Amino acid sequence: MKLMANENIPRLLVARLRERGHDVRWLREEMSGIGDPQVLDVARAEGRVLLTSDKDFGELAFRHGLPATCGIVLCRLGSRSQSEFAERVLPVLEADESRWIGHFSIIGPRRVRVVPLPGIKTDA
Repeated sequence: MKLMANENIPRLLVARLRERGHDVRWLREEMSGIGDPQVLDVARAEGRVLLTSDKDFGELAFRHGLPATCGIVLCRLGSRSQSEFAERVLPVLEADESRWIGHFSIIGPRRVRVVPLPGIKTDA
């Protein structure tokens, strides 16, 4: 899976994703400090799912209509250790890799919500 990990994603999760063969660009390594709209632009241009803990990306995609056809996965796990964070997120991401593209998804402590992004057609 091609992922763009925002700066707020723990190093341990990035490392584990890479160990399992995922193509992960981590903003902390390459583009630290760039703005959220630019993050989405890069993720979209490269066909990557954005992995973040920043709620602002939902607002950009829904309220401001910023296209994010790449997909956004928001991790809302509160203050957890890097290990707990990785143990929750990794199996969820890998369970069904195809579900993330074109969706705004929220991984919480007990459940996962998946909503189509604006402009994405779904089979209804």
